[in-house]
Amino acid sequence: MADIDPARLPATAAQAAALVRAVIAQPSAFGPDTVRRNPYENDPRRWAVLGDDCVWEQRALPEDVLASLTRHYEVPASGGKGPLALSAVVTVHRTAEQADWENAEVLEEMLRCPSQLLRSGEVLTDLTDVPNALGDSGNGFADDALTETGTYTGDRVGGPHPYVWEQTRVGPFTIAVSAKGAKGWSRTELLDRLRDPHVMMRSRLRGAIEREAPAGTGSPPASGSPTAEGARR
Repeated sequence: MADIDPARLPATAAQAAALVRAVIAQPSAFGPDTVRRNPYENDPRRWAVLGDDCVWEQRALPEDVLASLTRHYEVPASGGKGPLALSAVVTVHRTAEQADWENAEVLEEMLRCPSQLLRSGEVLTDLTDVPNALGDSGNGFADDALTETGTYTGDRVGGPHPYVWEQTRVGPFTIAVSAKGAKGWSRTELLDRLRDPHVMMRSRLRGAIEREAPAGTGSPPASGSPTAEGARR
């Protein structure tokens, strides 16, 4: 569990936005064959919200969110495999309790909308979520860990294909990675692609917000990797 230093937490939207950009992954974190998708970044003043009609849409950030950024990546089609769509999201809430509500809402969304329209021509179905609090099922690296799996169908890649979303909460922060499958990609391969960038972003975040160890005592070990399966927006 992170030993958060309150003095190192961002207090303004500008500070939070700078921290998000320092933490969020570059394409190479997902593998040397990964490139930017177009658009690469969402509008940082907005985030994705699942409407009552089970359709995702972009809305202005709520008052409890200081900053949020989503980046989109792709492993181009090659060797008989279709293009693999990937994403990373880092969000800074004002309090840990508000970040916890974000995790809870993911569970509520799955129960309310087991089928979700990402955008025109892109649908998620058969969604299942597995939450793990700190200390559960090997979770020794975050206050909460959440894995969502299902199937993805898109006009570009057909389907259904495997879909994975993994999200962790560390204090007032949430970090998520996702993968939308295509021809030739297994769920295990999607999980493998997400593991390193997820761990790397948690490690960067902890380095930015944890109390500094006294000289000569060494640094805490890097955060571990989730063992459950886990993708979205």
